Amino acid sequence: MPAGPVIQESGDEASPAWTFQDLLEDEHDEALFDYYFTSQPVLVDSESGASQPVGQPAVYTSVEPSPSGEYLLAVRSVRPYSYLVPESRFPKEVEVLDMAGRRVAALASLGLDEGGPEHLGFRRAGPRDFSWRPGQDATLLYLEALDDGDPDRELPHRDRVMVLDAPFTGEGSELIRTEHRLGSGAFGFGSPVLWGEDSRTALVYEFDWPTRSTRTWIVDTARPGAEPRLLWDRNTDDWYGDPGDPLMTLDDAGQRVVRQDGDHMYLVGEGGSPEGDRPFLDRIDLESLETTRLFRSTADSYERVVAVLDSEGREMITQWETEVDPPNYFRIQTDGNARQALTEFPHPQPQLAGITKQKIYYERADGIPLSGELYLPADHEPGQRLPVLLWAYPREFADEAGAGQVRGSAHRFTTISGASHLLLLTQGYAVLDDASMPIVGGFTANDTYVEQLVANGRAAVDKLVEMGVADRDRIGIAGHSYGAFMTANMLAHSDDFAAGIARSGAYNRSLTPFGFQYERRTFWEAPEVYFQMSAFMHADAINEPVLLTHGIEDNNPGTFPIQSERLYHALKGLGGTARLVMLPHESHGYRARESVFHTVWEMFEWMRRFVKEKDLRAVSP
Repeated sequence: MPAGPVIQESGDEASPAWTFQDLLEDEHDEALFDYYFTSQPVLVDSESGASQPVGQPAVYTSVEPSPSGEYLLAVRSVRPYSYLVPESRFPKEVEVLDMAGRRVAALASLGLDEGGPEHLGFRRAGPRDFSWRPGQDATLLYLEALDDGDPDRELPHRDRVMVLDAPFTGEGSELIRTEHRLGSGAFGFGSPVLWGEDSRTALVYEFDWPTRSTRTWIVDTARPGAEPRLLWDRNTDDWYGDPGDPLMTLDDAGQRVVRQDGDHMYLVGEGGSPEGDRPFLDRIDLESLETTRLFRSTADSYERVVAVLDSEGREMITQWETEVDPPNYFRIQTDGNARQALTEFPHPQPQLAGITKQKIYYERADGIPLSGELYLPADHEPGQRLPVLLWAYPREFADEAGAGQVRGSAHRFTTISGASHLLLLTQGYAVLDDASMPIVGGFTANDTYVEQLVANGRAAVDKLVEMGVADRDRIGIAGHSYGAFMTANMLAHSDDFAAGIARSGAYNRSLTPFGFQYERRTFWEAPEVYFQMSAFMHADAINEPVLLTHGIEDNNPGTFPIQSERLYHALKGLGGTARLVMLPHESHGYRARESVFHTVWEMFEWMRRFVKEKDLRAVSP
């Protein structure tokens, strides 16, 4: 029985947190949370198996040993808990323990974080992201916001990187401060600071979301007082200009560090180009900053470096594939073109042999270049028009230059897993996959979201008809999550598609009032944008059949199951053609065999009824 009402109260401080699912709801949930998540750190002798408790039981989120094995960096979640945000934003106590569990130093008491999302530049006030510095026995590294974590504050510097040596007293010393926010997920490794094998060289990554501007700095800790050197200053939307990510390795303590050969390091990247991705390996001199290209995939395959075997970058292991050859590993020597096959994996799905794909290129009405990967079934005859499914996911760009760049490679091998839309290839359909859906305009891109979205879709339809692949009246559109949001909006604001399939989407943006995706404005700051982008508000204009699929336990921020339920309710009430499929026990993606099979069956049937067997209008394409 409830002990009483569940009460929450706010004060004068704004807390513009996103909407989250699966949160604590009452005191009973708090007690259950403590019960299930309280843990006891234990030291285990790997030889004898003997164990010894370390410290006291608590709700630990991490316990990391120092490289020397002398200390533990412990982070605990503490009360008061929140009913608005998940555990990652609960108050935290950060401390250093010795190996007997005694507290050596209290590093930080972090308050409850009910601010905006990290990927839009918001951060918790105070020190954050404590970690052990690689190559040092017991030196801590941490980040600190100079703007109290508020990206709207105007300051010359937003963040700084700090180091703190044992015995961990005082504030520590500043390694570098940055104009923009220290990038989350930098280099693809989740940390904005990477250390080299020499333990003295650090790469520091900063990022400004509104402009997509990013800078990477080299900090040499062996030169006290020396200014950081700028390695790269670029825009993340510039796929063609991406210099790549540092090649990583493990040091003696098992920590990830940048692989170095003297004053050189290696860079691996996708190698974006107008002809598609061509992965590369570069070697960069950290003194002169000059790069040497050691390897680049050929134009008729997709080959990426997975390991460098020597100190000169002349011998390496790669993974090679084409649209008809499955990925396999090779040992190659770049100086003599020697090539040795290490694996001979067969086609994992021989039933799909014969399916073809090609990269197609076309333009939006305003001249922005677009592209997509067109798949054709194995029995397709040249000139034969097929029913088509277009699958896409919109992406925001700061300017047109980045929006028009080609991404991906037509030479990737095709494998199908889960409830993939590509399974329609076995049923006589063509599929335009990953069709470009750029929304251009930076901070205010969504002001013209609908217009740009419709223009993207119409350009793709025109291209498919022009190529002789599709009939204009037999093209469906589909997507997952933000792609489902796209699907519903496309049906509401255009008549270019015969039907839609929307999986796990959000359709009423008033239910995500403090932002969504890359929209940082609140509902009250831009109500007309939220209204225009909400397919629910335009349900009376959806005059094509739409299949709505959703996991009943979806815990993704913004895509609560009620989003699909309410859109279906609206369509049913307005006389629209719709079908709602709620999958039991499923979250944002669908995992159970029963759910996958049923989702595929629903897709097959919906496309058959409303696209494949749709009567063609007696007009020319």
